[in-house]
Parts: sequence; C-alpha cells; structure tokens
Amino acid sequence: MDFFSNRIAEQRSDMKKIRSRTRSLLVFLLLAIIFVPPSLYSQRKVEKKLNFLLITIDTLRADRLSCYGSQYPKTPNIDSLAARGVLFSRAFANTSTTLPSHANILLGTTPNHHGVHENLNFVVREELLTLAEHLKDIDYSTGAFVGAYALDSRFGLSQGFDIYDDKYSRFHSVNLVSLERKAEAVIEAALEWLQGRTSPWFLWVHCWDPHSPYDPPEPFKTQYKDYLYEGEVAYVDLILGKLFDYMKENNLFDSTLVIFTGDHGESLGQHGEDTHGFFAYNSSIWSPLIISSPETASRRVDDYVSHIDIFPTVCDVLAINRPSFLQGASLLPALKGKKLPERPIYFESLYPYYSRGWAPLKGFILKKKKFIDSPIPELYDLSDDFDELNNLAERKKVAQLTSQLKDIIQALTPSEKIDAAQKVDRETREKLASLGYISSVRVPQKKDFSARDDVKVLLPYINRIGEGWKLYKKGNQDEAIELLKEIIKERKDVDLAYKQLASIYQETGNPEEAIVILEQGLEALPSSYEIFIEYIKALISVQQYDKVISSFEKTSIREVEYDPEIWSNLGTAYASKGNFDQAIKAFEMGLSLDDKHPELYHNLANACYSQGLQSRDSFTYSRCFEYYKKAIELDPEYPAPYYGLGHAYRQQGNLGGAIYCWEKALEADPDFRHAHLDLALAYLNTGNKAKALDLLSEYKKRYSHLMAPTDKERLDALIEQCRK
Repeated sequence: MDFFSNRIAEQRSDMKKIRSRTRSLLVFLLLAIIFVPPSLYSQRKVEKKLNFLLITIDTLRADRLSCYGSQYPKTPNIDSLAARGVLFSRAFANTSTTLPSHANILLGTTPNHHGVHENLNFVVREELLTLAEHLKDIDYSTGAFVGAYALDSRFGLSQGFDIYDDKYSRFHSVNLVSLERKAEAVIEAALEWLQGRTSPWFLWVHCWDPHSPYDPPEPFKTQYKDYLYEGEVAYVDLILGKLFDYMKENNLFDSTLVIFTGDHGESLGQHGEDTHGFFAYNSSIWSPLIISSPETASRRVDDYVSHIDIFPTVCDVLAINRPSFLQGASLLPALKGKKLPERPIYFESLYPYYSRGWAPLKGFILKKKKFIDSPIPELYDLSDDFDELNNLAERKKVAQLTSQLKDIIQALTPSEKIDAAQKVDRETREKLASLGYISSVRVPQKKDFSARDDVKVLLPYINRIGEGWKLYKKGNQDEAIELLKEIIKERKDVDLAYKQLASIYQETGNPEEAIVILEQGLEALPSSYEIFIEYIKALISVQQYDKVISSFEKTSIREVEYDPEIWSNLGTAYASKGNFDQAIKAFEMGLSLDDKHPELYHNLANACYSQGLQSRDSFTYSRCFEYYKKAIELDPEYPAPYYGLGHAYRQQGNLGGAIYCWEKALEADPDFRHAHLDLALAYLNTGNKAKALDLLSEYKKRYSHLMAPTDKERLDALIEQCRK
C-alpha cells in the first residue's frame, strides 16, 4: 500500500474510532434521557435528517430544458423542480464523458485526484471515500439505480450503496458498451426500493436515454421525428414525473434534498463534433444543475460552479461533516441568496488521449474567461461569446495561461497520485499468471505533441470516416473503400480508418484483406486496442487460432487485461485447438472481469462439456450444466446455451430434458438448423414419429438446397422411417 493509500486507511480507522466513541456517548445520553423528567423531555425537539435524492441524466444539454430557455422540447416536470428550487445557470462538468463525470460528483474531486479520466480503462479505487460511503457511515440507507454499462458496478462507483442496481438486459449479441435500459425501468426499480425505506435515505437515479443513438419511444419518436435527441429529453422528463408524483403524494419534498444535473452535454454538430467526448466546449460540458431543499426559496444563480461542488454542498445542507479531501466549494451560500467567490473551474477531455494517443485537452474557467490548453490553444470570453466562436488566444499571453493551468492542476493533484488504471485485483492477477501472462504491462504514452496531434485537426478525419461508412451502407462500396484508403494514406495514425475499412472487407466476404489492413494498422499504431481486438476477431473468422494465441502473447496493450471480450476470443482459440484447460482458464478470466456475460458462460460451459468428455472427468463435465443455465438466466433469448444444455442432457440419457432445451433454442431462433435436426431425431428416438416427421419435412423444405447429396439421401431415409 502506498503513502496515499496508508493515509486513507488511517483516516478510515480514525473515523471508525470516532464512530465507536460516538456510540458510547449515545448510550450515555440515552440513559440520561430515560431519567429526564417528562416535562423537560416534552420540550426537547428531535431533528430529523433530510433524505437526499440525486438525479443525473446522461448527455443532457442545459439548453434543451424549458426552464433554461428551450422552446422545444417542453420539460414541465423538470421545470416544476426548478420552480421549487435553485437553478444554477452556469454549471459545468469537469469532464466530458460519463464515468469520470460521475466520479467527480460522487467523490467531490477532479480526475487529478481520483485518477479516472475516461470510461473503459479506469475504475474508482476502493481506498477513496464516496458520497454514498460517507452517508452510509451516518446510517443512511443507500440505493443506486443506473441506466447503462458505463456505470456498471465493475467500475467502482457501487462503493457505499446497499443496493447498486445495474440490472440492464444482457444480450449475447450486443456489445457491452451499448448495454442500457430505458428511464422507465430505472425509475420503476428506484420507486420499488424507495417504497420500503424509512428516513434517512440517499437515492441516486441515473437515466441514460439522451445518449446516442437517439431512439425515443412513441409517441416521442413520431412527435420529434426530426429532433430525436429532443425526443429523448422529453421522454425522460415524462418518466421523471412519476418519481416527482410519488414524492408529492408522500410529502417527501418537505424532507428531501433534491439535486438534479446532467453528467455532460452533447455537441449536436457544434464545433464539428456530433456527440461528445472529444472537445470540451460548452456544448459538451455546460450542464443543468437544480438544487431543491425544504428551506431554500426558488431563485436563479448565475455564479460559475461545477460538479465537484455537489459533495460539499450535500454535507452542508444535511449539516454533516465535510471530508477534508473535497476539492469543490459548498453552494449553500448561493442557496441562501449570497454571492459565491470567484475560483478556477478545471476541466479536461482525455478520451482521445487515452484511447487514440491524440494530444491531451485540459483547461480552466475563471472570471468568465475560458482557456483550453492544446497544441492549438484557445481562449474565450464567455460573457459575450458563450458559444466559443471567437478564439482570443493569439492576442493574449498563452504562456502565462498555461502556467496558471499548471498551478491549478498541481493544487488539485495529491502528492501520491492514485493510479485508477490498475483495475485488476489480486485474484484476477493470479489468474493472469496461471495463463502465463504478465499483468500491468504499460504502453508508453506520447509526451510531445504538435498541431498535427490536436483534436481540432484530427476529429475531421473521424467525421470523414463516418461519411465513408455511410457511403458503404448506401451501397457505394467502392467509393467508401477509396475514401478510407485515402484517409489512411493522409494520416496513418487514425485507428478508426483501419477498423472501418476492415469491417467493410469482412462484411463483403473478404476476411483475408481485412487482416492485411488490420496488420497495417497495428504496424502504424502498435498500441491501438481498437485495431488489436478487430484483428483477433478477424483471425478467428478464418480459423487462424495459432496466430490469435501468439498475437495475444506478444501484445503489450494494457487494455487487454481489462476487457472480457478479448478473453472470450482467446478461450475460443484454445478450445478450437482442443486445449480445453487453457480455454477454461481464459473464459474464467473473462468472467472475473464481468460475471454477467452470457456468451462467456456459454463458452465456458462448452469447454467444460468437451473437456469432461475428453478426460472422462465427471466433475468438470458436471460444471457445464451450471454454466449453460447461468447463460440462459442472463439472456433467455440466447439460443446457443439451450442447444448445448440439450446435448449435455442427452449425454446423460435424459432425452426429455434435451427435447425441452432444443425446443427452447428453436423458439429463440427459428433458423437454428442444428437444433432443428437434433430435435427431430430426439422425437424419432422417443417413438414420436408424427412430431419427428413434421420437423424433418420442414427441415427438408427449408435447408435441402444447402445439403450435400449424401445428406439429402439420409434425410429422405429418416422421413421414410417416420412414415412407416
């Protein structure tokens, strides 16, 4: 444990001692109260702690709320919250992506302190004290209900919550990062939890819906057909109405501090950025912030504030101890109508730096001036240029501003920095070692950047790549390929160009050419995980399993340790070579990173099934039943584990169990050929010739054109056998 970790541990130990002494004092006071004369006791006023409701809406632009001036859409429920509380007109996210932004809110510090800089390659370390833990220490019930994988419990924000509900649907065919659930499901689960609470409680609700791709449910999809993002916002407002109605019906607004905010904004094409995560203009870091509590009057505050101010504000409103490590300022004075002091607001957008090796983007806002430090620096006067259209950096002393930013970062950075990139725990590291892989290999980050590395220079290439993909989807394959090749010729360091070009070759039946392109990409960008994982998938598609294994052994890309998908691919390669021991270890490694992954459970079940049969190891074989069933539990619409479980039952002589499973497989996927044929044969073996005949006749009708002559003859013979 390093110095910083030791200090945190000491602080927590001291807090535990304080709590122990506090309990002893409470016992003493309780005894005293018992013997207080009734007349004095009746005069005592018992103060009740306020509840705390935190609502974060993903990717929410402030100017899409009517309480912030929007005419389209109308957001009456959020407006009603603003009408009873304090609206901050100039609140800013300290980061432009989901995980670090919520870490800023729930830890009260910037990424310089907590170390979480972007979504997928970082985790909140256990030694850090979260807002939930702080409230839990003073006997608050704590519940969190989140809407998407970016806030999955594996990323560490679950610390301190009695329940951390990240139960979005898991589908075997869906990429992890796209997993989400609708706001309605989040709010329903939150209300179910809330109905069983006694005060005090802390409830955090997170809705993902305004995040791209924009797909609001009806009637919003039709009503906002040309403005789907706005449709998502209108839908979330409607659903929040259910939560607010419950609060009103149960008089909870009279006993609850409510904080409503967005984690960041959405560019929607401003500054050439379609979504968010690349730039840190106001379109992507200006966020709504509304605070309502029983003792605050409705007002508007125009002072500049940020997400790290939320934690200390909660402490002051709830009248509880404020931890010393907090880096924000309490907004309680503003809630009471007082002016807040000027202070710098730090922000960063480091997704392009960590994921693509582009120049880092950091900056600060002070006295309505905004400085963005990058190879092409920017300075804006937000008092009359809030849309950041007029860059004043050339007319100012950039060196002085850079030095000022350096001082701000230094003040926000602890002497012993937390490395939040080290996500793998000891057990997982041991599994890595058992597979022969060394953990925590780091790819060196580039330190010197030129204008060529600036996000403003490189993002247009990403936009052109998007145009190429659209051309391909419209049927202009040759034109799309030429455009992507042209981009690669111009800039060999743009990873997405290789990935998209390879995808076109894969989809058009030319995997060998896809592999060539991806190898070129890895030669130009050896640290690109985006290219590496596509390369591994392409090798598997052409059954080059030895190359999969050797490529995995040679790579020094850090992200390999943290992605369950890559371990699934490695296990598939080992299993295809008949090395089931190593396959099982790889699949287990993947599940140690994500234990809700249906495809990994299915693959592990297959490996145990094959290894058990091969080695005649009954214990290993028996494990396959558990894993097939777990895959089905996680994704009941996933046909493959039903099919595998059916074979396991048949191997045991349980034809009834096999028939049930193969019927479920066909129910999930009517085009599952193997399940169709095996089910027909099972019915034939049980003597149900009528059912077998129906299935075999249907099979012949649907698939005979795909069968070899000898297979057709066998099928006809089986059909004839059913008819006799």
